[in-house]
Amino acid sequence: MVYKSLDSIDSSDIVELGIPSETATQLHQELTQIIQSYGPATPQTWNQISTRLLNPDLPFSFHQMMYYGCYKDFGPDPPAWLPDPEEALLTNIGSLLERRGKEFLGPNYKDPITSYSTFHEFSASNLEVFWKTILVEMNISFSVPPKAILVDDPSEETQLLHPGGRWLPGAYVNPAGNCLSLSSKRISSDIAVIWRNEGDDETPVNTMTFEKLLAYALGTLGLEKGSAIAIDMPMDVNSVVIYLAIILAGHVVVSIADSFAPTEISTRLVLSKAKAIFTQVLAKVSIPMWMGPLCLVVTCQPLGRPHHLVPDLHLLGWGPALRLLLQYPYLSSINFVPQDLIIRGERSIPLYSRVVDAQSPMAIVIPTRGSGFSMKLRDGDISWHDFLEQVKINSQIKIYRNVEFVAVERPVEEFSNILFSSGTTGEPKAIPWTLATPFKAGADGWCHMDIRKGDVVAWPTNLGWMMGPWLVYASLLNGASLALYNGAPLGSGFAKFVQDAKVTMLGVIPSIVRAWRTNNCTAGFDWSTIRCFGSTGEASSVDEYLWLMGRAKYKPVIEYCGGTEIGGGFITGSLLHPQCLSAFSTPSLGCNLFILDQNGIPMPPNVPGVGELALNPLMFGASSTLLNANHYDVYFKGMPSWNGKVLRRHGDVFELTSRGYYRAHGRADDTMNLGGIKA
Repeated sequence: MVYKSLDSIDSSDIVELGIPSETATQLHQELTQIIQSYGPATPQTWNQISTRLLNPDLPFSFHQMMYYGCYKDFGPDPPAWLPDPEEALLTNIGSLLERRGKEFLGPNYKDPITSYSTFHEFSASNLEVFWKTILVEMNISFSVPPKAILVDDPSEETQLLHPGGRWLPGAYVNPAGNCLSLSSKRISSDIAVIWRNEGDDETPVNTMTFEKLLAYALGTLGLEKGSAIAIDMPMDVNSVVIYLAIILAGHVVVSIADSFAPTEISTRLVLSKAKAIFTQVLAKVSIPMWMGPLCLVVTCQPLGRPHHLVPDLHLLGWGPALRLLLQYPYLSSINFVPQDLIIRGERSIPLYSRVVDAQSPMAIVIPTRGSGFSMKLRDGDISWHDFLEQVKINSQIKIYRNVEFVAVERPVEEFSNILFSSGTTGEPKAIPWTLATPFKAGADGWCHMDIRKGDVVAWPTNLGWMMGPWLVYASLLNGASLALYNGAPLGSGFAKFVQDAKVTMLGVIPSIVRAWRTNNCTAGFDWSTIRCFGSTGEASSVDEYLWLMGRAKYKPVIEYCGGTEIGGGFITGSLLHPQCLSAFSTPSLGCNLFILDQNGIPMPPNVPGVGELALNPLMFGASSTLLNANHYDVYFKGMPSWNGKVLRRHGDVFELTSRGYYRAHGRADDTMNLGGIKA
């Protein structure tokens, strides 16, 4: 469609869009005033139009008329959002730069917006200073502090073993403990999780404080330290509590998407050597506001006894679980009616049946004592009540009230989470996150989405993919509340939840935005609390994201691209940069990236071009091993060098534009992207 320039538009053009004549006259008068002050075709003109003239109730065709009319002759990469100098000072990075910008950059520091690109260069070339600063800003605590931030031995042998260097050597830490510990970012009464179940749209949102979240998390587990424990559940308050509890207790989470078939579940259980799996059986329940519907299935494989029906109880420390029942006696009165499925939108997913079909070991089916089951359990499976009775009899565990739990701190290089590539073209890569990787996720949220205390962060995702754990850490490490909608995020129920939960950072994938726009399901809901959007997983559309920005009075979209093996992003946007639709404005802080030419050689910095993207190997939180493949061969073999370092392969094709933005052009290999998941 051909659009008129703004100074060629008159009231009749606006009326043709279905806007009443009187309203059209008022809009045209205000548009004329903006043009007189800022000109007909400048970024400042669009900034004024988007913040003063447009609102979600006006037809989107009018938004398009204004945007495309303003930038009719602008050329590529017109900015859809400009940072405000005063608001920039209040961002996490803006505040840091105001305090320490001259220390970092010397006389080159001007202000957060002007000096952002210079600060990025500083962050990528002064990794130890940058990461020490960010960890301090995020209040990350270690029971044993690191001997250094980064050790990068240049010897050939070390480069083969650790081409990405060794981060935080000597440190002992627990990232879940850092999520829940009280500090200047959080007090016990702060809201940790906000949630609502699909279908309960007219009821108030549910909340859980940090204090209660910790209490429930402590009561969830009891396996031997270091066990790999899988989660195959929707991402709801229950699975988040379980996730944190696993990490708190010194175990390793195995992430399994709740959409997987039995063969896919089995493959991941075998690769990770999981000793247990949490999965969900739907419960219809009327309970106080604590955790919502809860019914868990735990399958346990006792060490050395894969075929025994009853676990070796002396290996299991179920004291915390029993203590939970004593501290919260009302839990024992809950009436559960389990069913062998979860319901998502119009789909039903039989999770427990899939776990059984995956030939998992014995299942412990957990409602609570006194609950009855409407389904027949597999031979050898027992109820939670019966299992606890055996624990009491055989282990003679003494229960004490109000015993403070101390998070199990482990060496930073040990695993916190095992995630997987999709495995569409073969066996999935088993990708471990170390105990440092969660801090990369949290840092990206702190630096680029500006997540901080008081924020409410929502991003429809699943713990089976990296954005699930990312969301937990990016929210809770930064003192924000995690907002979870237990249901399909495609309709008005989710849109109302965003309004009622007062979400401030809303993450999306483009296919969700497409569904919202097609169904107009956000109409009538107030999204004005949103400060920014995040987007990942797929290439986005300019029109769809212009529509999305318009739902929240033109707040910016921070595009975000990374990978499971990185624990976060390598390229993204910033609230200190003008943001262009469907484009990235900056490499992630602390990250250097390179576009390779046709000969596989890194192109000169800041020179426009298209090619396969490669990464500086010294990336905080990035993977250093794979459980079922040679890590060096997958990510480094055959890659060019830069300043004596072999670059890290990622496989995406990117373009650096003439105006300094980056655009993704898909994969360099045969990997596909399906619904936001690399396949």
